[in-house]
Amino acid sequence: MLANFGFGALLLAFVISLYGIGAAVFGARKNSLAWVESARAAMLLTFPLITLTALALVALLVRGDYQVQYVYNVTSSTMPLYLKITALWGGQAGSLLFWSWLLAAFASAVMLRRWDRDREFQPWVIVVSLVTLAFFLGMSLFLENPFERFWQTAGGQQVVALFQPAGALAVSPPDGRGLNPLLRHPGMIIHPPMLYLGFVSFVIPFAFGIAALITGRSDDRWIRVTRRWTLVAWLFLSLGLILGSRWAYDVLGWGGYWAWDPVEIAALNPWISGTAFLHSVMIQEKKGMFKRWNMILIILTYLLVILGTFLTRSGVLTSVHAFAQSAIGPLFFTFIALSAAISLGLLLWRWNEFRDEGQMTSLLSREALFLVNNLLFMGLLAVCFWGMIYPLISELFTGQKVTVGPPFYERATGPLWVALLALMGIAPLSAWGHSTAKTLGKALWLPALASLAAVGAVFASGVRSPWALAGFGLVALVVTVTLYDYTRGVRARMRSTGESPFVALWRLVGRYRRRYGGYIVHLGVVMMALGVIGIEMFQTETQGTLQRGESLRLGRYEVTFRSLAIFDTEDGRNVARAVMAVSQDGKPVGELYPRRDFYFDSGQPMTIPGLRSTMEDDVYILLVDWEPISTENATFKIYVNPLVNWLWLGGMVFIVGMMVAAWPSKEPELDERRAARRAAVKAAAVGD
Repeated sequence: MLANFGFGALLLAFVISLYGIGAAVFGARKNSLAWVESARAAMLLTFPLITLTALALVALLVRGDYQVQYVYNVTSSTMPLYLKITALWGGQAGSLLFWSWLLAAFASAVMLRRWDRDREFQPWVIVVSLVTLAFFLGMSLFLENPFERFWQTAGGQQVVALFQPAGALAVSPPDGRGLNPLLRHPGMIIHPPMLYLGFVSFVIPFAFGIAALITGRSDDRWIRVTRRWTLVAWLFLSLGLILGSRWAYDVLGWGGYWAWDPVEIAALNPWISGTAFLHSVMIQEKKGMFKRWNMILIILTYLLVILGTFLTRSGVLTSVHAFAQSAIGPLFFTFIALSAAISLGLLLWRWNEFRDEGQMTSLLSREALFLVNNLLFMGLLAVCFWGMIYPLISELFTGQKVTVGPPFYERATGPLWVALLALMGIAPLSAWGHSTAKTLGKALWLPALASLAAVGAVFASGVRSPWALAGFGLVALVVTVTLYDYTRGVRARMRSTGESPFVALWRLVGRYRRRYGGYIVHLGVVMMALGVIGIEMFQTETQGTLQRGESLRLGRYEVTFRSLAIFDTEDGRNVARAVMAVSQDGKPVGELYPRRDFYFDSGQPMTIPGLRSTMEDDVYILLVDWEPISTENATFKIYVNPLVNWLWLGGMVFIVGMMVAAWPSKEPELDERRAARRAAVKAAAVGD
């Protein structure tokens, strides 16, 4: 009964979304507000309907209705309640439904805003949002239905079907397979939803961009309307990537945070294009430039979101993240191809109308440096995209799938990341409109001196790697420039208002949240860069088999094997847990407990490292192997990861900066300035 109810709500949401598409198109063509309002009501109705569908599935998961195939595949009786709930996105069918639910929520939120100034956008935003939603709902209905059940026919054959076949009886297994152990980490409660939130929220600025193309509105209104949506999308996607890195560090057991896995890259790609878009739209808002380029970027970001979803769920990629083989691949590809063709066709149609209002006057101006920033991001995207799809192309033409490993990405992207870090230190010192080498050099010499001093200090500490020295120097440059800009703004406000330093800083950030929130983001990035430099360039490791009481030494640390216990738990695990004593420079600093969990329901293991964390480094111990009949010896792998915690701390600062930037700002609107500039351009044209 509950499965039928969930299916019915899902079907109704799909039908209503199709109606909404038709009503919005008809209302736009006939200029009928009544039809557009009907389409709006249809969009708003999809959210409660999909909510009912999701709640029905969650109820089935919680109560363990194993007749439902999806419930059987992702839950078991030994799983705790919170994992049964989060199993909603633990499998393919559930994750597609969850994707649709989030999109319906965002689309409904957009419909609740005031449309007085953007009435012509509304029907086309509805169309784009509902087309995307209907596509995902259609896949949930016809290809990956989460409510299909087990049945046994009169001939004794077991089948999977939504409704009861003639003469068949219901089959309910005594227990389920259980969730993949890799997904039973607390981080997986948050990581997938954050990624999905980032993915689906990028649909909103794309919808407004398409609406601007259809209506021919070539000003920057669509950008300013969607500014918050873009920042929120980028915030969630960034948070999802950071949480995923932490999950990999804690669970995958290879001592790192990023493996250049194809699905990791599929999530990174829209982040790269979205980051380029966030920087580029500033130029359009301030100078009326890059209109066509910004439209290309938002179209590209949307396509990369859908492509990432396709690559993850089609089964064409080999990945720890990827779902099993599925029939949804061709439909995904078709949808992507049609979306690209229609979007780019609309852009070509309006190409002449989206001409730039201004011109670049200096190669060292801030807008020129932002253009370089965009080109570097596109270089990163090209490398990542090629590395991701090359195995597919190789298999298509040669029959062999060639693996593209981390060395390729590290060599190809390393210089680009370094260049971007350098731009973060240089660009804030350049002026809008016109900047010369002399003026930029005058502003840069003091931060450059601080950077050289930092390089000298690091060199004196014993670091000799040129790349590491360059990285530390650029980190110092960005920090110096950022603090200088904050100090300059605070001192200017103190002189004009007489406020105390703290009050001046608070109100300065409050008035210009976007600007100073961006600087906080930059500080988070350089802190993360410290962590990347530390683990990528200075990580050390060793491995050995130890008898009880024996030790392994790695740098300043000595690790001693104390004991190994093997036992079963009430939640269906067999646990092998070691006790390791850790000493630093001959002084005991504590015990670590690396373990290996084997889940009986899924028949899969999970490795949990023993971890001692400081801001200086991590001691990371893995239990690799042991004798099943003895606990007297075991094999361990030990890593020392310098500065890695700066990566996680920087991630938190990064998120804080994004929240500040995305918060409603008191920054003055640009309408009056833009109107004055357009009037001046028209007056000059009349004069000519």
